[in-house]
Amino acid sequence: MHSVIHASDRIVVKVGSSLVTNDGKGLDLSALARWAAEIAELKRRGKQVVLVSSGAIAEGCQRLGWTVRPKGVHELQAAAAVGQMGLCQAYESAFRAFGLQTAQILLTHEDLADRTRYLNARSTLVSLLNLNVVPIINENDTVVTSEIRFGDNDTLGALVTNLIEADALVILTDQQGLFSADPRKHPDAEFIHEAEAGDPRLEEMAGGTGSSVGTGGMITKILAAKRAARSGAATVIACGREPHVLSRLADGEAIGTQLVAATNRMAARKQWLADHLKLAGRLLLDDGAARAIRERGTSLLPVGVSAVEGDFLRGEAVACVDAEGNEVARGLVNYSSDEARQIMRKGTREIEAALGYIVEPELIHRDNMVAL
Repeated sequence: MHSVIHASDRIVVKVGSSLVTNDGKGLDLSALARWAAEIAELKRRGKQVVLVSSGAIAEGCQRLGWTVRPKGVHELQAAAAVGQMGLCQAYESAFRAFGLQTAQILLTHEDLADRTRYLNARSTLVSLLNLNVVPIINENDTVVTSEIRFGDNDTLGALVTNLIEADALVILTDQQGLFSADPRKHPDAEFIHEAEAGDPRLEEMAGGTGSSVGTGGMITKILAAKRAARSGAATVIACGREPHVLSRLADGEAIGTQLVAATNRMAARKQWLADHLKLAGRLLLDDGAARAIRERGTSLLPVGVSAVEGDFLRGEAVACVDAEGNEVARGLVNYSSDEARQIMRKGTREIEAALGYIVEPELIHRDNMVAL
């Protein structure tokens, strides 16, 4: 068995509180330097990496002189606001030693539930990766309430994996991986080297919480893997205290537990587009555009659209129909209905003149489209 990380080009790495703090007492700068070195090595191998890091609240508590983590939400938010300064400062310094730039991204569930903000977050992250920057992501604890908070960074890691269509999610913890039962209570518990993400037996096995520092236990990691698998990503749950754990995973070494996705990325995305979206409008295609999508699976350019029906926003799902009204494809549109009406029948070079700006050259990119 080889690690799925070996063949992965885009990876989300989540590090838990216990791996970046001194038992919850502020940041462990030597640990952050180690993660920077590991990620720098992955990038040297041509991989794109997004880091989801805990630690802001623990750092904030130390800076404020609090020896006990508060339970009140506003005190936690204050600690997060103070701690984010330290977390960013520390990571920026650690990565600069390897000639790498970093960016801070703070997300709430609302950012990913709203289509426009979801697409904007995705575009920003992909742009940062293409610029060779390491995005460092955390939950926006300063503004979240119980209704919109992710609750743990395992879930956030999975949502980011879906957002950027990463090949794999690596959840690093202070545990070796997944066991059939809690090994601290059941010495005969069996280690699980590989399983299918979403297998209900995994959720039955997991119980209790992990370390005293973080908020998530093994159950949150299993559920995160299940969520990541929806976009075809595999998940590795491994011990972050293993020497050179990320480099060894990249070498193909099978460390920790691998939870593989039942479908590949494209199949999962196409299935989601084909079966699970309410359509917000229709685009009437000319014969050339309809034929190009059917025969060659091309993107849809504005020049191939002869009419726009319905009111829709950027990021909503629309049907693409031919002159006879047959649905050729459906996909996520890059422009609103008002914008689409202004740029239909126009070439890509005419988009900016028509709107005053250009979001994307395509009306629907082929990666966001499924032919029917």
